[in-house]
Amino acid sequence: MHNIRMIRENPAEFDKALKRRGLSPLSEMILAIDSSRRLKISVSEKERAELNKAAKDAGLAKAEGNEEEFQRLRELVSRKKDEIQILTSQARDEDQKLETLLMGIPNTVSEEIPDGDSELSNVEMRKWGKPKQYTFLPKEHFEVSGAKSGMDFEIAAKISGSRFVILQGAIAQLHRALAQFMLDTHIQLNGLLETWAPVIVNEAMMYGTGNLPKFGEDSYQTTTGQWLIPTAEVTLTNIINGLTVDESSLPHRYCAHSQCFRSEAGSAGRDTAGMLRQHQFEKVEMVSITTPNTSAAEHSRMTKCAEGLLEALELPYRTVILCAGDIGFGAKVTHDIEVWLPGQNKYREISSVSLCGDFQARRMNARYKPDDNGKPEFVHTLNGSGLAVGRSLIAVIENYQNEDGSITIPSVLTKYMGGKSLITDQGKLN
Repeated sequence: MHNIRMIRENPAEFDKALKRRGLSPLSEMILAIDSSRRLKISVSEKERAELNKAAKDAGLAKAEGNEEEFQRLRELVSRKKDEIQILTSQARDEDQKLETLLMGIPNTVSEEIPDGDSELSNVEMRKWGKPKQYTFLPKEHFEVSGAKSGMDFEIAAKISGSRFVILQGAIAQLHRALAQFMLDTHIQLNGLLETWAPVIVNEAMMYGTGNLPKFGEDSYQTTTGQWLIPTAEVTLTNIINGLTVDESSLPHRYCAHSQCFRSEAGSAGRDTAGMLRQHQFEKVEMVSITTPNTSAAEHSRMTKCAEGLLEALELPYRTVILCAGDIGFGAKVTHDIEVWLPGQNKYREISSVSLCGDFQARRMNARYKPDDNGKPEFVHTLNGSGLAVGRSLIAVIENYQNEDGSITIPSVLTKYMGGKSLITDQGKLN
């Protein structure tokens, strides 16, 4: 959520930041509600002071036996109480209106990110690895013989509908191996705290990370009003919801392997074949909680953590910084990591690492107490995929496919695959 004081002091800068996202100016509307709310609070406070004086004077009049003056003052007190109640109710309504408006406005983007209104304006930061040159035409993951027997989209559709898959055998084991490899790397090398958390959360948690109110249609809600998480970012970030922690305890660095659920309502007609875009998928998520002066460095660190996984898997990738028109709702700056998929002959997103500043912290009321005993300040939050497990599976299948339809297992995964180094064209471990 946004700092209303900042908007009061710099309305033009606020509108300028919104314009970079392709949004119309909103400061005038925000400040009109804010001004009306503040005026009612001010008048209410003045009325309350007058009420207190009238009540005191009424007591004196009663004590002096001045019945006429006492009755006049008693009526004044009653009238003031009614006026204060009305003003308080109106101010409360406008406060709610203001909060609802602010909750629906995306984060202001960092000056460092490029302008632009689509992914075409994203800027490549670096590339790693060279796409393999094949002596045959590489296939997409769902066409590779060694993967076909372990991926059943038809039965999954019968059971659950479109955009689901059943994984079995060697492919299911490879999927599990990837998740385990990611967790082990983050815990042992990257210093993240492994965390297991619920996948069902209260509505306030979704508001805290910015998934609500605007993106409710992209998530699944239970009949009890709770929500299935679209990513473990929701649970991990909300660990600090409502808390004030000591600066000396920061940064907090978490990772979690979880199921994720997205209705993908806005993706109709895109990536309908295979398992690139699913309603239910697995992801290893990274979340960091930092101070404002360390968050930029932490963002770079988290990006390197995600890139390191792809390098260990020897998968070519490129890292891009998203432009203002393509960045997510809660982010100030985002690095997308795109892995090379030879079956599609293009790079596709496999990780998105975002610095949110204090945007989520304000929504969650999450603060830290400075070491110098200064006034508590809002923390900065960051999140990123480390990595999307299903998309990593796709990348391994496509990049390690052989002409006969078999799939070579990356060397870093063989220990998770019982020492096996190949999935045959029949989908068997060898």
